[in-house]
Amino acid sequence: MNIFQDLKNQYSNNGIVQKLIFWNIGVFVLTIIFFYNFKSGSFSFPNWLVLYSSLSDLATTPWTLVSYMFVHSGPIHLLFNLLMLHFVSRFFLTFFTEKQYLVVYLLGGIFGGLIFVFIYHFLGIRTPVVGASGSIMTLLVAATAYSPYYILQIPLIGRIKLWHVTALILTIDVLQLLLVNTGGHIVHLSGAFFGFLYVFLLKRGTDLAKPFSNLSFKKSTKKKKTPFSKVHVNKASSNLSKAAKTDVEQKRVDDILDKISKSGYDSLSKEEKEFLFKLGK
Repeated sequence: MNIFQDLKNQYSNNGIVQKLIFWNIGVFVLTIIFFYNFKSGSFSFPNWLVLYSSLSDLATTPWTLVSYMFVHSGPIHLLFNLLMLHFVSRFFLTFFTEKQYLVVYLLGGIFGGLIFVFIYHFLGIRTPVVGASGSIMTLLVAATAYSPYYILQIPLIGRIKLWHVTALILTIDVLQLLLVNTGGHIVHLSGAFFGFLYVFLLKRGTDLAKPFSNLSFKKSTKKKKTPFSKVHVNKASSNLSKAAKTDVEQKRVDDILDKISKSGYDSLSKEEKEFLFKLGK
């Protein structure tokens, strides 16, 4: 009984990333119970759960544009996606809020699913697609488009820019597009395009997540997390301090970073964001 209480506490007291991980694992366990054939060693998913490349299927089961993101074809598929989700979420939440995170995650997956359905439907091929990787690619490309020169410290490799990692992953997707899992790669690349589109529009004053601003998450007793962690604020402070040329600029940098650490990046005014952007360049 304590295990279930611990899981409940973990779910309630953590952020949106942990909640999505819980959802993906929970759905996977349920699919094993109800849809896994132990004799053949494979899943047999119903058409009301996974996304099929048929407009008629989509018309009768439109919710599969969301449900397919939480279904995985095996433990390796699930593990790889969850590791990528954890890795990518760190960068995305450095610049954006949890509400933006959830909306972009879902919209990217929906967009990728729609492109997959339309392409395969007109090719006359009916096949299913499952997995969260399209949504994960959306988050990765959005973070990269927003801050392509974000520095990563990778073991055995060293310091590398975020856009280098993203470019490598996209290149692999393109090269494998016609070789294996074509439908999955279509979803990946479509999700990536949506991530770029989101940031492109955001920098021009249109936030596609804004219509969903009423989304709320259950309050916890923990201190509210902000898009910038203390580590990121300290790093930003160090970098921007070098760029600040006067004591006045340095004071303004310190005030803005303090505001970010307390209330999040979105609490900044347009003028403050532009100031950081110009100074960061």
